[in-house]
Amino acid sequence: MGELVERVDERDEVLAVVDRGEAMRQRWLHRIATIVCRDRAGRFFVHRRPDDDIRFPGQINWMLGGAVDVAESYEDAAARELAEELGVHARPRFLFKFLCEGVISPYWLGLHEVVVTEPVRPDSSEVAWHDWLTESELTDLVRHREFVPDAREAFDRYRALPARPGAM
Repeated sequence: MGELVERVDERDEVLAVVDRGEAMRQRWLHRIATIVCRDRAGRFFVHRRPDDDIRFPGQINWMLGGAVDVAESYEDAAARELAEELGVHARPRFLFKFLCEGVISPYWLGLHEVVVTEPVRPDSSEVAWHDWLTESELTDLVRHREFVPDAREAFDRYRALPARPGAM
C-alpha cells in the first residue's frame, strides 16, 4: 500500500483510511495542506515543478504542500511540508480551506501562510526553479498557461481575503 490518507466527505469529516492513489483514481475527497510563503518584503515564493513530477510536471505554482497524513491536522501537515520542501522550520498560519474540484481529483485544500525569515533550501525533487515575486508579478503569472490550474482558484480566494499581510 502507498501513502495513506483519510477519505473525507463534503463536510471534511473522516470516512475511512485509504491509499492516496486509490483516492485519486476513485475521485474520493481527501485533504491537502498548502503553504504560501512570503519574505519580509512581502514577495511570494514561486516555483516550477520538476519536469519528471507525476503531478503537474514543469508547471509553475505559488503554493507548496501535499497530502495530510492520517490523524494529522492541516496545520501540522503544512509545517511538515514546509520543512520537507524548503528546509524551513516555522509554523504556518491557517487561513482557510475550501473544496477544490481539482484537475486530477477533488480534495479539501487547506491554505496556510508563513513569512520566511531564514534561507530556503528547496528539495530538488519538488522544486526545479524558484524566485520571489511581487503580488503584481504573481498576478500576471497566475493567468499563464503553465501555471498549476488548481492553484488559480486558491490565488483568487487568497486575494479576496479582507485582511492579509501586505495586501495590495
